[in-house]
Amino acid sequence: MKLVYKILASLVAAEVAVQAMMVVLGDAGLFKYVEQGGVIDKAAAESGNIQFPEFFAFMVHGMNGMMVIPTIALLLLISSFFAKIPGAVKGAALVVLLVVVQVSLGLLGHEIPALGALHGLNALLLFSAAVHAARRGRKAAADTTASAPGQSYARAETVA
Repeated sequence: MKLVYKILASLVAAEVAVQAMMVVLGDAGLFKYVEQGGVIDKAAAESGNIQFPEFFAFMVHGMNGMMVIPTIALLLLISSFFAKIPGAVKGAALVVLLVVVQVSLGLLGHEIPALGALHGLNALLLFSAAVHAARRGRKAAADTTASAPGQSYARAETVA
């Protein structure tokens, strides 16, 4: 379970990096689209007539942020109870809390654009928390692997 915890925490961090890549790719494509004469207005957005190759990045950003990352974070929290890593539950709970805040900021940012700045800042906090959890999981997994041969040797001595 320590390995599962480490992998899930690493996946959260990787997904946050994908989120950053996708939103910037989408923004860059949108700016290029407008520079080339494309028009963005409410009617175009509602009709789906906004056509530029990087538009998919906004879709990936939305799906990852609303479904994929929250699912991985919940799986991380569940695995933390079984991983037997000191502080794993606290670390996973922090990741879940930051994911909840991130989703909330992302949704509210459509109504209050200034929250976009907090959305970006919270993404850095979430990435850091996930990397910290992954490093804790990596250390615990390495400690388990390192102690396993010594334990089997001690059992061999006892049996002999």
